[in-house]
Amino acid sequence: MTAEHAGIELGLDSFGDLTSNADGSRRSSAEVIRDHIEHARIADAAGVDAISFGEHHRDDFAISAPDMVLAGASGVTERIKLGTAVTVLSSDDPIRVIERFNTLDAMSNGRAEITVGRGSFTESFPLFGFKLADYEMLFEEKFDMFAKLLDRPETFSWQGTHRAPVQDGVIMPKSEQRLGAWVGVGGSPQSVVRSVTHRVPMMLAIIGGSAERFMPFVGLYRKAQEEIGVPAMPLGVHSPGHIAETDAEAREQVRDSWIENRNRIGAERGWAQARPEEFDGEVEHGALYVGSPETVAAKIADTVLKLGLDRFDLKYSNGPVQDEHLRRSVELYGTEVIPRVRELVAKSR
Repeated sequence: MTAEHAGIELGLDSFGDLTSNADGSRRSSAEVIRDHIEHARIADAAGVDAISFGEHHRDDFAISAPDMVLAGASGVTERIKLGTAVTVLSSDDPIRVIERFNTLDAMSNGRAEITVGRGSFTESFPLFGFKLADYEMLFEEKFDMFAKLLDRPETFSWQGTHRAPVQDGVIMPKSEQRLGAWVGVGGSPQSVVRSVTHRVPMMLAIIGGSAERFMPFVGLYRKAQEEIGVPAMPLGVHSPGHIAETDAEAREQVRDSWIENRNRIGAERGWAQARPEEFDGEVEHGALYVGSPETVAAKIADTVLKLGLDRFDLKYSNGPVQDEHLRRSVELYGTEVIPRVRELVAKSR
């Protein structure tokens, strides 16, 4: 195993957070969308393996149609995988999702991948006419459809309770290969087992606390594969972070924005107010990968080795951070963090 590969893919994620200019003014949603296409170009040139954009339908995030932004990114990139983090499958139609990503895959010469999930926000449900009371049923049925569609059937038939049956439907365009796919998991045992039973690899969201506390879910994931008798499935983790030239600069650039974002969401969910001490604690002992390239690489490598990961994605957007800082973080991740992580993992493995 070489240090260049070390058996690990390293990607970037963003929810399309509305960012700021150097003078503190907020960038428009249109500017943020164009910025993210540029982030993809920078990441591609810097050697990042994948970049994924999340779907949200609220006024603090610009990206509601990530496949459209990824289509734009496909024209300015050459090798990087283009994915989502996540596509809210519960309030979408799996057939349309597959058709859109088959289209993206054709446009990008086979670089499309998709991460589906329930979504940690619920704005899309009333927006698209779905009942929150159907939250569980919608995801169960639509994930079942999605998993079957990944097998590229010539025609597709399906019957459930949330929509009219499909009989011998034709999915177009046809994909040239099986789409790369993940399912986002927040840490419930049921979600872990569902990932395995549907043969869609797990992308574990670790957004608070140490990675080690998720070891039971990793163990369950491996055990379920053994008991169900499926071939070994890759394992991914998604966590937030930010990179600058030094540890102090990285913390200074992202601290206030992280706290602002955390408290806005926390106010909706009844969380206690976050303070600088919580930010520092997450950086030093928890799920925030913030610091210099050396610091962040060491922390990522430690997580990769402890959990036995095949993929690690850094969520590089964290509230209204200045866009110029995001661009530099993306560049440093590709040019300095990734080579260090691969070297550290290769030496240990």
